[in-house]
Amino acid sequence: MIINAVINGESIEKECNPNKRLIDFLRDDMELLSVKEGCGEGECGSCTVLLDKEAVTSCTVLTGQINGHEVTTVEGLDAMGELEPIMESFISAGAVQCGYCTPGMIISAKALLYKNPNPTDEEIKRALEGNLCRCTGYNKIIEAVRNIKR
Repeated sequence: MIINAVINGESIEKECNPNKRLIDFLRDDMELLSVKEGCGEGECGSCTVLLDKEAVTSCTVLTGQINGHEVTTVEGLDAMGELEPIMESFISAGAVQCGYCTPGMIISAKALLYKNPNPTDEEIKRALEGNLCRCTGYNKIIEAVRNIKR
């Protein structure tokens, strides 16, 4: 199948097996390595991407499902070479430890901010509940989302 989609702001037309997992397409075919595989079952959030500005786990989405849609990974969040404010906030708050979960956390937070630019701590927690982190204890991650310079 020929996949027509917008990935990180660029239109693509690529031959691909429509039953290939989106995570594999993004990593192997598009060379977008911020998308990490943790559990492979949609439970850990490491592979979270935006699909039409909604957070989805790319290990549970088939590539055929993105045809005609927009996909954004962390690589697509930088604005003309500058860090996205959410990335700067994660760095400032010390919300990055080993970094494995960070792209998924950032994408999940971005999806929340599209819907609600001023979320409460409870709303931040709900938006991030599908993302597992073994290093930070979540407090600094919640602080990072709360303190984003808008």
